[in-house]
Amino acid sequence: MRVIIDTNILISAALKNRVPEQVVLFVACNLEYTWLVSEEILEEYQSVLNREKLNINLDKRNLFLKCVKDVTTLIRTDNTIEFKRDRKDAKFLSCAIAAKADLLITGDKDFSEAQTLIETKIISVSQFREAYLS
Repeated sequence: MRVIIDTNILISAALKNRVPEQVVLFVACNLEYTWLVSEEILEEYQSVLNREKLNINLDKRNLFLKCVKDVTTLIRTDNTIEFKRDRKDAKFLSCAIAAKADLLITGDKDFSEAQTLIETKIISVSQFREAYLS
């Protein structure tokens, strides 16, 4: 299964030992899943994980930075999608289209309007847990 993980899920995973962490580590460690990123997504992951104001434990930050570096699959995105609701989220939609992703896991309600723009199923971390971890 080809999966894109929104930055808010990755950050939640790094900050809390709850469902987001379970989901991120499941996708990262399960050979049946491919975690997809574009250059823009990768840059955002790294930038946000390194934000001092988030106060992410250094060991946890390094774990997630290494995880992102080692297990993600880089996708080249040649398409540009217009997503007026939140332009900074367009990179996730572009990646989903270019990669023909099966799932986009997010906690961002803005993406509810994007479902009509892409074939990729947009789900929450809780929906992923219920459907794939049970």
